[in-house]
Amino acid sequence: MNAAAPLRQSGRGPWAALFLLAVALLVSGCAAVSVSSVSPARYLAERRGDVLTTGRLSGAAQEVARVAGIDDCGEAPDTCRQALSQAEGITDEQRLSALAELWLQAALESDRQPAIAPDAQAAGQGGDADDTAVDAWLETARHAWAYLFLTRRSPGDRAFEDRQTQVRDYYNFAVQRTVTRLFHRHARDARAPDAGATTGEVAELAVGRWQLSARLDSPGFASDMPLPQELLAASSLRFTGLRNTYRRDGFGAPLVAVLPPPEGRPAHAPFVPMRYPALTALLTFEGRTPAEVLRTHRVQVRLYDPYRSERVDLAGVPAPLAANFTAGYGLWLARSGFATQALRTLLGLSDGIVQPQVQLMQPYDPERGIVVMLHGLASSPEAWVNVANEVLGDETLRQHYQIWQVYYPTNAPLVLNRRNIAQALQQTLAHFDPQGTAPASRHMVLVGHSMGGVLSRLLVSDSGRALWSVLPQGPAMDAALADDPTLQRELAEYFDFQALPQVDRAIFIAAPHRGTPFAETGLARRVANLVTLPLAMLEQVGDLSRRLARLAPMQENGLPPRIPNSIDNLSDRDPFVRAVADLPLSPRVRYHSIIGREDPRLPLAQSSDGVVPYASAHLAGAESERVITSWHSVQETPQAMLEVRRILREQLRQQ
Repeated sequence: MNAAAPLRQSGRGPWAALFLLAVALLVSGCAAVSVSSVSPARYLAERRGDVLTTGRLSGAAQEVARVAGIDDCGEAPDTCRQALSQAEGITDEQRLSALAELWLQAALESDRQPAIAPDAQAAGQGGDADDTAVDAWLETARHAWAYLFLTRRSPGDRAFEDRQTQVRDYYNFAVQRTVTRLFHRHARDARAPDAGATTGEVAELAVGRWQLSARLDSPGFASDMPLPQELLAASSLRFTGLRNTYRRDGFGAPLVAVLPPPEGRPAHAPFVPMRYPALTALLTFEGRTPAEVLRTHRVQVRLYDPYRSERVDLAGVPAPLAANFTAGYGLWLARSGFATQALRTLLGLSDGIVQPQVQLMQPYDPERGIVVMLHGLASSPEAWVNVANEVLGDETLRQHYQIWQVYYPTNAPLVLNRRNIAQALQQTLAHFDPQGTAPASRHMVLVGHSMGGVLSRLLVSDSGRALWSVLPQGPAMDAALADDPTLQRELAEYFDFQALPQVDRAIFIAAPHRGTPFAETGLARRVANLVTLPLAMLEQVGDLSRRLARLAPMQENGLPPRIPNSIDNLSDRDPFVRAVADLPLSPRVRYHSIIGREDPRLPLAQSSDGVVPYASAHLAGAESERVITSWHSVQETPQAMLEVRRILREQLRQQ
């Protein structure tokens, strides 16, 4: 009995082992789901990642494909799109958003194909490949359009959903790629000598099975605006030297148009239109239902001025218009060559400027007030690189102001620059508003830094006869003035002036109203000796200066007096600066001072910004005075920019 027991146990052993193995397999087959932890960062990346950001289909698109019975869209994307377009059991929102992403994937793949050689393009080859890419981008845009605006739920109903943000990005990027591709493809033909095309015209274009029409939908652009030389995506531009990039989220592709230099404009025209205007492009599709939109191949390209248009009607839905307010400005500065030109101008070399230019920062808008910025010595509009950007980056200020920057020759004497700048501003205003009735022609604000601050003060001052004292004195001069009305009239142009009537506020930044001893230092005098006036500038005042030289007594060195240059005028010993220091400002002008203080340990009255003493920058009667710990370039400090914005907001409240 005892011997048989082990035999019976060993006989059952193999069957028991098999039974236990079968149970284990059965249990493991039922427990196919496991769990693991995921970090918040990975969770958000998986939830928000998509073809545009990671190169892989989003979780939402993969989920829709699986619901439709499609396991893998990577192997046969065309078949996958076809199956999704006919699949049952998914909503229109799911279908359209997934198809928009799948078409985006196809478009991105087309963009990665080798570029067509220019000689092949010229021979008319490679068009099919390019049409395929444009077709994919247009399919992306129209599926996204149908999802965004024509499904049962409105965009407002989906306002907090990640998927809507993704699909909006698909639409915007598809618009950007379509418009820039078509521009580069067809701009050469439109710019042909016999084409005579302008941006304002309605253009009809056929691309494969698509019929596109394009037009400007903004009064901010002239109907005869020339076709751009380039059309750049704002999202592709990055700038150094700018503190911030200001954008507005919404629908459309922010672009920068690079316009050709104006043809037929006189060399000394008083103003220069903005050559790098901001644009926002939209693609709109015919149809009032998703099915109608997916059947149409007619597309309208609509171009807007984002400064004028904040919201647009898209398929009956009011929507915010996307914008980039920094890209055009930054590109203008980056390509201007101002730094080199300003130095050449100071030294009187060729390729400088001899007359002030009013540089418009955007197409003229008669409804927006004008902020005029004047830079300082040896400088240019680059002095305002961040100030202008910060002003236009403020939504309230952007809605109510436009910026004009005065670029002027800083080697010229103050009296000549004051006359020429006043004329340039008046002529520019007269060009855009001949009757002087537009809001833009009233309540102008001047903002001047350093020498530009002194000039700003002269532009809002009444001189009377106070400045005639700086002219040569003596019996010969008295007799000439008495006997020569022409001489009196010519001198009055420079020495007898009134405040600009359009200006009612001014901001003086580090302005040496009473001159500066820095202009008498050895370094400043050596630079002053290098400063010369070019022949073109001397011609403006040549005859007058020669007549005055004959009437003036000789200097101690036996030479006739010379025309003072800009550095001479900034000296605290200069007769002209001393004479203008006490000129009364127009009583209708409110004014403010922003002053740098390099060493805050010194008493304020004895302090300086390293160039301009506080005593010279201070003006009694200022509505406000802000002293900032800074060197002379105080306008570039955050505190100064905030103060400029505060004053401009105050101007709006008090109008």
